[in-house]
Amino acid sequence: MTRDSDNGAATGDDVIVARPQRAAWMGGALGVLLLAVFTVVAVLLRGSDSGAIFHLSDQIAMVGVGLLLGLACASFGTPKVRADARGIDVRNVGTTRHFDWDQVLSVSFPDGASFARLELPDDEYYPLLAVQAVDRHRAVTAVRGLRRLHKRAWED
Repeated sequence: MTRDSDNGAATGDDVIVARPQRAAWMGGALGVLLLAVFTVVAVLLRGSDSGAIFHLSDQIAMVGVGLLLGLACASFGTPKVRADARGIDVRNVGTTRHFDWDQVLSVSFPDGASFARLELPDDEYYPLLAVQAVDRHRAVTAVRGLRRLHKRAWED
């Protein structure tokens, strides 16, 4: 397996691995920003002259809320797709699923869609949040690799 640093998808004869690049960067940056804002508000909360009385526990809670929101934003960078000759493992935000290639009708990226998806029987689909339109050529490379593996599996 080789790593193509320009397209973000690890490609080889047997394995395709894709992760979002821009969503991970933006989610991480927004997470850090939220934590910083909530921390600053927590520090300034004690000295405000609003008539309300804030305690140390309120400040700690405010930082805790910022931390939780920051982690939630950062989690949008965690999706991952890993595919090989046997099937495809899809990790989206909070869920992970495995599909054998015989369960997948096609890999598609509809016009105007934000991310690719697996077309399944009975008009169902499963989103591939790791393959996003904002990643442009990285997404194209990943979809082409997934389609190649899917085609190869259906030929066997």
